[in-house]
Amino acid sequence: MRYTVGISEMTFGTSPGDLMVTHALGSCIGIAIHDPVANVGGILHYMLPVSSLDADKAKRNPLMFGDTGIPDFFKEAYRLGAQKNRIRIVMAGGANVIAGNHNFDIGNRNITIARKLFWKNNLLIDAEQVGGTIPRTLYLEVGSGHTWFTSRGEIIEL
Repeated sequence: MRYTVGISEMTFGTSPGDLMVTHALGSCIGIAIHDPVANVGGILHYMLPVSSLDADKAKRNPLMFGDTGIPDFFKEAYRLGAQKNRIRIVMAGGANVIAGNHNFDIGNRNITIARKLFWKNNLLIDAEQVGGTIPRTLYLEVGSGHTWFTSRGEIIEL
């Protein structure tokens, strides 16, 4: 089955044919995780680094923010049978897609919060394609754990 993960959403698959995709990763971050033994894979698409930016929105949708969305994402993966020591982590996004707009640097702040949370929880990023100025679309195929992204017609393996 094909799943599309929207902004401030997460989705998991547990069947070998499940394919997940999240589009329009500009300054947003897409995180794909896969546990090959439990056959669990998922994608999170968050848009802002910290929930303190808007506490009310964070209560309504914690997946909008990296500091609340990432922990919720991993808790769900563990609930589905994934184990921390087997998870492969791929991250994409965090770009500055508006030329010359460095006022808020949301993309870089999104990258930083993910790396900080992974480091604090003793998790390593296995592959990433972050920063720069290009938008990305991230894919995960659950059966194989294969991840890749596309940008401006180009396919890049992760």
